[in-house]
Amino acid sequence: MNYDIKNYAYLGDAVWEIIIRKVIIQKTTVQKKMHKISTMFVCAEFQADLLNIIIPLLNEEEQEVVKRARNIKLGISKKNNPKIHTLATAFEALIGYLYIEDKEKFNLFEKVFTEILEENL
Repeated sequence: MNYDIKNYAYLGDAVWEIIIRKVIIQKTTVQKKMHKISTMFVCAEFQADLLNIIIPLLNEEEQEVVKRARNIKLGISKKNNPKIHTLATAFEALIGYLYIEDKEKFNLFEKVFTEILEENL
């Protein structure tokens, strides 16, 4: 099934949250600490950084998903950096796309992301 790019981003946001939570619950059960850690990784800057790391690993179709997602018009407040937020949205769209369209590659990236998250704890 072919989803709209915004739907991939919406789904990718939820999937990314699950990936983060799976790592966090292995490290702590203290609610306050769990929330503090998760906010470090859900932020747009972290997602943009991850996207920049994995872009060379993407095939042409996946790069097209990223490109289309970067071009989504976002309602971003003036205090936030629009470039970072568009990259974060592209990251989320890519995660959603891979989750639906390419489970094998999604699983590979999930392992890489889990290692990166664990290194940053």
